Amino acid sequence: MEKKETERLRQLLQAGTSAALTVQEAARQLAEAGFEELHFSQSWGLNQGGKYYMKHHDTTLFAFTVGEGLNYREGFRIGAAHTDYPCLRIKPCPDIETAGYGQLNVEVYGGPILNTWLDRPLGVSGRVALASGDPFRPRLRLVDIRQPVAVIPNLAIHLRRGDDKGAELNKQTELLPVFSTGEQQEGFLDFLARELGEQREEILDYELSLCCLEEPRLVGARQELLVSPRLDNLTSVQSLLSGLMAGSRQQGVNLIALFDHEEVGSQGKQGAGSMMLLNLMEKIYQCFGRTECQIKEAIYDSMMLSVDVAQGTHPNYLGKIDPTNRPVLNGGLCIKEACSQSYATDCRVVAIVEQLCRAHDISYQKYVNRSDIRGGSTLGVIASGSVPIPTVDIGVPLLAMHSAVETMGWKDQQEMTRLVTAFFQH
Repeated sequence: MEKKETERLRQLLQAGTSAALTVQEAARQLAEAGFEELHFSQSWGLNQGGKYYMKHHDTTLFAFTVGEGLNYREGFRIGAAHTDYPCLRIKPCPDIETAGYGQLNVEVYGGPILNTWLDRPLGVSGRVALASGDPFRPRLRLVDIRQPVAVIPNLAIHLRRGDDKGAELNKQTELLPVFSTGEQQEGFLDFLARELGEQREEILDYELSLCCLEEPRLVGARQELLVSPRLDNLTSVQSLLSGLMAGSRQQGVNLIALFDHEEVGSQGKQGAGSMMLLNLMEKIYQCFGRTECQIKEAIYDSMMLSVDVAQGTHPNYLGKIDPTNRPVLNGGLCIKEACSQSYATDCRVVAIVEQLCRAHDISYQKYVNRSDIRGGSTLGVIASGSVPIPTVDIGVPLLAMHSAVETMGWKDQQEMTRLVTAFFQH
């Protein structure tokens, strides 16, 4: 399992350069494992023992398995994660000419550590909408340009005299990547049309991001650390995929939800704040002839894992972490708690996860924000607002969360996958 999981995560980290490409790779893994694709706008013929997945607007994916001994009293076991990550989005009409340089106009998506995006070769990833014969059905193409086409150069230290201790970057003027030089500069839309093999006038709109092209690498004296872009949150996505494919619970339905837009608040039709998860749960049990009352009983007898990364203890900044809850890399997965409910956790569901860990000899730690530092939040709170079921936030600890390149312990990924598998089969 360890070798296969390593290969799967590496592939996802390299392929998932945008939410749409992450969903494409997730769908590939599921189809390879025998999952059948469904479409929400069509009728379904589900079978006990069946395995299914469904893409939602290209950037969100749901997948589920139906137990061979499905019982209407059995609820759902759900795992949720997100497919997006903090990055730089390319604006419409992006070309800017400055002193002989062709630059791209970009905006910040989510909350990246901005200076980590400087001096790195950047590719382009996402999707493009193209003209078609039917105005209501534009052609959609995925874009995955792995060649480095842009860079955001830093300012030399000699030009920062007196201002060399980490000046704040202006998001509009100091994050513009260099895309071309010279007198005969190619505009971005011309470049994009050439890459797609389309005419420029066929490009109507796009959702494209600059992506870091660094390769995932194992580092450390025993190669125990993994350094890579997009660990937040593709580590969780892969754990849910692997756990669902390996889980073998005979009763009820196992379901994973891979949402988009978590980094910007989880709203919209692709986010965890939509009605999509609840609608999906209802439709699954409607396919098995359950009454409205039975469906509600099953939903309220369900449980959710909200799987997102946690803050690991940074050895150079011990004052930034809680004094008694200090998760370390390779110390096990983290159970995340907050009385503010920025993490959707209560003692009952924590106890369930702890007992699963003990039963399967899985290493775990607890994470709580330092009381004078506001931590992050997850989609768990938002999703459990729409589907009010017991939810627990868990994740692998990271260093440099929201950097262009993050660091994790490889053992923690293995432990997380083992927990998700146990959750789906115990």
